[in-house]
Amino acid sequence: MLTKGRVVGFVPTKDTVRARVFYEKLLGLSLLSEDDFALVFDANGTNLRIVRVASHTPAPFTILGWTVDDLRACAVQLQQNGVQFHRYGGLDQDDLGIWTAPGGALVAWFSDPDGNVLSICEG
Repeated sequence: MLTKGRVVGFVPTKDTVRARVFYEKLLGLSLLSEDDFALVFDANGTNLRIVRVASHTPAPFTILGWTVDDLRACAVQLQQNGVQFHRYGGLDQDDLGIWTAPGGALVAWFSDPDGNVLSICEG
């Protein structure tokens, strides 16, 4: 039934002005539309709806992530754009905040202006 449907991502925000700057300028996503309810960005063919909410408590885990071909280059570019990567106690992260998972995947985490945890990974 849903095998042919397209996935849409949803992320909450209390401040669409700050969210727009973050997702459009810092992350480089293209804005498709904006109305009283949401900003819609193109996330490589997937619609990402940044939904306006009255109140929001961020989840303590990743709610949205991207798989990239070169995580280190992506992390450097995001840092140059002003993104700060999280450091987690107990994880051996490199100078950029990149963690190598036991299976070899590389992961780095950061937050949007509303405190939503986002990630990039390779592998």
